[in-house]
Amino acid sequence: MHDWPMMTKELSAQLRNLRGGASEVMKAFAGMAQSATAPGALDAKAKELIALGIAVAVRCDDCIAFHAKAAVQKGATKEEVLETLGMAIYMGAGPSVMYASHALEAFTQFDAQGAPVAPKMAGASA
Repeated sequence: MHDWPMMTKELSAQLRNLRGGASEVMKAFAGMAQSATAPGALDAKAKELIALGIAVAVRCDDCIAFHAKAAVQKGATKEEVLETLGMAIYMGAGPSVMYASHALEAFTQFDAQGAPVAPKMAGASA
């Protein structure tokens, strides 16, 4: 198990170092974050729930830590987080199913063309 509050403290220190060493890139990233999270048609809480779900789907522990903290700060309920996580689970697996169909289609097309068999490399096993 992770100590998520400690993780955010440690990461914040490292991010300060990164901001110092790559300041222009980090300023641009911070500007993008401010624009993306600004309330609009969706409020700040909804945006944090989306960010948390995406963090789960892309498997970013560090992102999970920051967006779970922000979701609490924005007033998200456990029920809202659980629904968000349900969608993340669904979408994390759904794209794999869709891309598997692409891979099968690509294989089928190459196989239909009779793609030449690559010669075996010396020392390669079958």
